[in-house]
Amino acid sequence: MKSRDVIDLLSERHELLRRLVEEKWNKHHNIYISNSEWRILGRVYKKELMISEVAKDVDFSRQATHKFIKSLEAKGLVKVINVEHSKKHKAIQMTEFGQDCFEKNEYYKAVIVQQLINTIGEDQVTKLKKILKLNWNMEHLKA
Repeated sequence: MKSRDVIDLLSERHELLRRLVEEKWNKHHNIYISNSEWRILGRVYKKELMISEVAKDVDFSRQATHKFIKSLEAKGLVKVINVEHSKKHKAIQMTEFGQDCFEKNEYYKAVIVQQLINTIGEDQVTKLKKILKLNWNMEHLKA
């Protein structure tokens, strides 16, 4: 059996944690929200941002960003609003329902983090967070 490298291990753990959060959400709610939609909600939580700002801040195309925002709007999680003095630009703002959903999901994530702390220890989780927050200087690596 091939030993897994750090990239595979990180990916596996990320997928596992994301799946746990998704399952916890789906267990308590009838509204499906994709990981990409959660990322957008995280960017606009308690803010009003231009859609172009959101598109620059996430790792998917402008077209995909617009598609996700339309889906979020249809679910009642965000509203798209006109920007004063511009017919071209639009802003996005979370609805009260969207904020409630986001806060509940943040709670579910906190529960999973606490379970992780109970399993591997607070020191290990703290060390992991520090490592992940380090500047890894990835810009110089070639694709």
